Amino acid sequence: MNVEAALILLDREVYRHTNKHLTDLQQAVITSVLLGRKYLEIADAYGCTEGHAKDTGSLLWQLLSQGWGEKVTKSNLRSLVKRRLRSYKSESTGEQIIDLEEHDPSFVGRQQAIANLQTLVAQGNKIIVLQGEGGIGKTTLAQQFLAMQGFSLSLEVLMAKETTNILGVASVVEEWLQRDLDETSGKEFGVTLARFKRCLEQRPIGILIDNLEPALDKDGRFIANHRDYLELFRILGDAKVQSTTIITSRDRLCEADLDLEHYRLSGLDLAAWQKYFTASRIDCGEVLTQIQQTYGGNAKAMGMLCGIVQEDYAGDLTQYWQENRHDPLVETDLTNLVVGQFDRLQQLDPQAYKLLCRLGCYRYQDLATVSLEGLLCLLWDAPTKPRQVIKSLRNRSLLEFAQGQYWLHPMIQAEARLRLQTIPSDWCQAHQQIADFLTHSVTRINQIQDGLTALEAYYHYLAIDDYAAAAKVILHSRENQWGQYLTLGTTLYRLGIIEPLAIAIHQIIDRVDHDRHRSELNNILGDLYWTTGKVHRAIAFQQQTITTSRHSQQLITPSQENRHDLYYWRMLEVDSLLSLGLYHIDLWELATAAELLQQVIDLAHNTKHHPWSEKASLGLALVNSFQSAGIPEPTVSRLYRLIIELEDPTYNTGRFAYFMQMLGHIFCNQGQIEPARKIWQRAIAFSQSSHYTQIKAKSLIGLGKIESLRDNFIQANIYHQQAVELLEKIAAKCDLAEAYLQWGITLQDHDQMIQSEACFQKASAIYQQIPAPKQVERVQKH
Repeated sequence: MNVEAALILLDREVYRHTNKHLTDLQQAVITSVLLGRKYLEIADAYGCTEGHAKDTGSLLWQLLSQGWGEKVTKSNLRSLVKRRLRSYKSESTGEQIIDLEEHDPSFVGRQQAIANLQTLVAQGNKIIVLQGEGGIGKTTLAQQFLAMQGFSLSLEVLMAKETTNILGVASVVEEWLQRDLDETSGKEFGVTLARFKRCLEQRPIGILIDNLEPALDKDGRFIANHRDYLELFRILGDAKVQSTTIITSRDRLCEADLDLEHYRLSGLDLAAWQKYFTASRIDCGEVLTQIQQTYGGNAKAMGMLCGIVQEDYAGDLTQYWQENRHDPLVETDLTNLVVGQFDRLQQLDPQAYKLLCRLGCYRYQDLATVSLEGLLCLLWDAPTKPRQVIKSLRNRSLLEFAQGQYWLHPMIQAEARLRLQTIPSDWCQAHQQIADFLTHSVTRINQIQDGLTALEAYYHYLAIDDYAAAAKVILHSRENQWGQYLTLGTTLYRLGIIEPLAIAIHQIIDRVDHDRHRSELNNILGDLYWTTGKVHRAIAFQQQTITTSRHSQQLITPSQENRHDLYYWRMLEVDSLLSLGLYHIDLWELATAAELLQQVIDLAHNTKHHPWSEKASLGLALVNSFQSAGIPEPTVSRLYRLIIELEDPTYNTGRFAYFMQMLGHIFCNQGQIEPARKIWQRAIAFSQSSHYTQIKAKSLIGLGKIESLRDNFIQANIYHQQAVELLEKIAAKCDLAEAYLQWGITLQDHDQMIQSEACFQKASAIYQQIPAPKQVERVQKH
């Protein structure tokens, strides 16, 4: 409602009868009533007693009742003013002063909710429970909705915040009859209800019962002292009455005898927040999206933050968020709102309270929701019926739920986490239970989300300073979509999860006491930095692994008991040497690469580590092909036969996809174009089904070279462009530089000299950044 227009209307009406304009207090009373506030709030805001505010209002209602010829009360003022404003015409122009369908700037984003409520009413629902967490905007929506329905009378009761202060239902109905309906109550409650029902059958009335949850027990039923409310609700739900009753409650009303409909109210979306802040002349900026998500669209938080930013930060929302983003409950009003819900739950349902606090352990970031099993693992001490505990939280709007998944509102999560931290034993055990659940819930990594789910266990061990367990999460091996059995860390960087993995390893590597685990982490960091073009850092990490591996092997006495440790340390050594060989190929330091790859062959050939020997042989063959050193090695021919003719199912899994694309380059360098094309097509097929972007891009570079040789410039250009786009997306610098180089060569071969030079410059710039001076020289030769 446009309050300003309403004040003009009422001021004219009062002046017509008293020859006096509205006083400041009268204006404050009218404004507050139209906005749904209580007399106590009016008194606090104006600085008078509650009784004085009530007397001022009472005199106003009497005066307006005389002027309008119908009873005016605090409860029906809004609907009466709205109706009169619709028909009120300006004496001078005959135009309507105000269109009441225009939204009050303080009421945004609820068009769909209003439409849904109207649908429920049209379907014959007499009672609708508007359910949602504290501050979500239930009361405001209920008041606006009832005001829009055009009821001749609106009745309202606010249930007390404390159970001990709840008004008896008999008192509520008696006041409605006497104050608003000009009826007398009966001596018995049954008679009073009967008279009230007749009134509801005779005229359309809107009824708001606000903040019902203090009258409900832990099961969502009326508490013993106030079960008489059932009788009132039965009348309100009767098919014959012309009333519509909206009940607001954080808790679900679970009385089986009542015919009612629940409507779950969600937070305001980003568009609503933007509209609200813009109307208040606050520049939303980029931070509003993060703020709206942090507070889950909570309407109370929106209004409160807007006011604080205006008053204390001169409208600078960005500055406010920079100072307060780490503490969403920094404002006292929000803290009190959430604290009250926790305190009430602790008193009514201690087991549900425990679960709520433990759920604060989840981060709700990479895994935005939690499965039912993720909740059950936190009920290790629940005596019976753990699902009833979960239902208790859902019924109180403290646990969000959709499509079989659960999560906490950000403000609830922040308070839950704070409370759990005060109970050290529960804090540690909850994190351990969650980490164990997450680890065992992922048995195979088929997609990115599987990897992120498995990594989530790391953050729970980190929260309780268990660095050894956190390291084991990264080093835990599983089968993956490429048919390999690899550590989580290795699988993650191949999936493109680079930065989170690097941060995770660096947070713990210096705190891990186990030498082998620390070496394994160094090995993973090496390949991770190689992928992103930080080759020299990658080399340093692999050299640390090699040094530790060789030293550890010297300390171990060869024996049956130590055979596994010896095997593992040797595996780390040959794997790091193989990686170093591949790194030096990317630096175009081919002699060094050949030396390192030969070391792998010498250490691993015909041993338990023979697969590393085959890969090294393939790498050495690639080096030789760059140097025009003859036909491929016998190993190369055998691998080609296995891959292309599919004679060995162990090679038809994509597990050697990286080396497949290497084999394609070997054949292409040797002028064997058709075998190269088949291999690259097979590698791309594997990469597409397994999200291995790097392999797809490197294979596309090769196919671009082939199409250029075939004088099919258009298709070659398409392949090169696709390769560049993919590699830019995953920030694989070495491969990106090579992609620009090969694209430049293709453009040069087809007389596109300007574009070719641009590609060469980009390749050179990337190689200089790495740095890879021999690669820069290679580019300059073109």
